[in-house]
Amino acid sequence: ETESKHISHFFHIYALTVLSSMATNITPKGCGQNLDSIYYNLCSLNDVWGIVVEAIAAAGIIFSFVLFISVLANLPFVNDYNRKSSVALHAFFLVCTAGLFCLTFTFIVGRDFSTCASRRFLFGVLFAGCFASHLMQCVRLNLLARRNSGPRVWVLCLGALGLWLVEVIINTEWLVITIVPFNATANMNRSMAVPCDIANVDFVMALIYVMVLILAVVVASLTIMMGKYTQWKKEGTCILLTSLFSVGIWVVWIVMYLYGNGKTGGPTWDDPTLAIALVANAWVFILMYTIPNICCLTSNNENEHDYEEDLYPSQGVGYETILKEQSSKNVYVENKAFSMDEPNQDKPVSPYSGYTGQLRSSVYQPTELALITKAVGNVSSSFDMVIPRATIGSAANSGNSTPST
Repeated sequence: ETESKHISHFFHIYALTVLSSMATNITPKGCGQNLDSIYYNLCSLNDVWGIVVEAIAAAGIIFSFVLFISVLANLPFVNDYNRKSSVALHAFFLVCTAGLFCLTFTFIVGRDFSTCASRRFLFGVLFAGCFASHLMQCVRLNLLARRNSGPRVWVLCLGALGLWLVEVIINTEWLVITIVPFNATANMNRSMAVPCDIANVDFVMALIYVMVLILAVVVASLTIMMGKYTQWKKEGTCILLTSLFSVGIWVVWIVMYLYGNGKTGGPTWDDPTLAIALVANAWVFILMYTIPNICCLTSNNENEHDYEEDLYPSQGVGYETILKEQSSKNVYVENKAFSMDEPNQDKPVSPYSGYTGQLRSSVYQPTELALITKAVGNVSSSFDMVIPRATIGSAANSGNSTPST
């Protein structure tokens, strides 16, 4: 009887394991038969949130790449050094924003060692990179709004790098302290989801430094509005609005992650909450900060180009252009009221003084014979002289062989 009981109990356990494995191996609608179960959220039509967030994140990656190329392409056309000094921070900010979109896929995919380690390490690191660049932009704009001259590019880059490395060190130590001793003592397989075996409170507590950066950006962006140079306040307004929206997103997902999920959907809502928070904040970065700043860069370049064209409106080589340039450069204007008393013969007269810039076909060009007759006529009229002519008189009256004049 005891053996039959053991055998029946064994078959009962075996039947339960087979049924549970069959239930877990059911492929959801929209996914392939040979697809691993951790990728079901990427294609399952039963859980539509994964497909929607995946599509929005993929669009954000493409958009971030296009904006990154446009920022680098506008660099040679930016003439103002104060604006050119921010291009490096813009590029670093876009790289971190694209990383946030890529990190969203780790929260859509199921949990294993690699995805859980990426979540814990990159979540704070990427957000720290975005807000560190924002904080250095605020430092630059505060100096520009007060002195109209900003710091060097290498100073801004070193400041952003230093602020970002603090979060890198914090997350590295956190992973080393929580993962390595546990694996060494338990000798667990690396395919198990050890990095995900943490409380939600611990995950939020590891992001305290990022929250400090967000508050610092809010305060620093408010001080930009107190400067006297108003042309730099537009970029400061974009940073202020971006930081305020980021604060709202962080408050919502932290409250939902710590309190709301436990009362409504349980742990199954944790991954969708974090994925939606990543996508929402990354799109806020692009729509409220990156695109307006790129538009400001291009509009300022066009205004400078139009000003240069108005300053030198014509660059041709025609006769009218030369005459306009000569008349604009001629500072000395002759007063004809006082020049009438001066003798005319002492003034050198240019042979081109009568040139008016007309076409060659409309200018009268006399021949050499006409010039000679005109000169002779002028001389006879001015000196009242008559050209002597030879007359033949009677040779007998003169008594000479030569004719009289």
